[in-house]
Amino acid sequence: MVEPLPSASIGGRPPDPQARERIVLITHDTRCALDTVVDLVNTAPEDDAAQDGLPDVATLAEFVRNHEISDVGVLSEFDLSAVRKIRARFAAVFAAPDARTAAGQINELVAAAGTTPRLTDHDGYDWHVHYFAPGASVADHLAADCGMALAFFVVAGEQERLRRCEAPDCRRAFVDLSRNRSRRYCDSRTCGNRLHVAAYRARRKEAAG
Repeated sequence: MVEPLPSASIGGRPPDPQARERIVLITHDTRCALDTVVDLVNTAPEDDAAQDGLPDVATLAEFVRNHEISDVGVLSEFDLSAVRKIRARFAAVFAAPDARTAAGQINELVAAAGTTPRLTDHDGYDWHVHYFAPGASVADHLAADCGMALAFFVVAGEQERLRRCEAPDCRRAFVDLSRNRSRRYCDSRTCGNRLHVAAYRARRKEAAG
């Protein structure tokens, strides 16, 4: 299954600001990788007082199961430390000020992971591409597959879709898949609604003098 995504660029040509409705196809495995990298980045504590969303190996194992990350062996403290380091590097991609910076960061991620593309139809899934090398650690697995998923956005001229929530008290990462790049919040039902209610109350208060 593939999802169409409006794009400003296809096939490596420079982005055309007048053509915002071209199509990039997001395959099921790419979408899964995007969901995984967003959830991974959002496990990071927002400040020194906040709890880490990956506090121990057991939580990392639960993350692996929940995201159906395949070919992962017994996890260790070394894996936990390595995944946290990869998490910080992915967070930097979401904070990149431009496509060139994001491209450099992604290149370093996928190169260090020893990326080895191969087709697979494991566990009853249709044919899809794995980018991690056979026997790779979970950190290298995430760096390769999630890094390539983000790379597709840079290639398509869509790096701006890799965003942080604009709510002042929330900096969660998300990928904006809206048709006109209009999504501003990680969750419109929480952060979005909360800010809309606050703005409405502020207007009411100002109108009342």
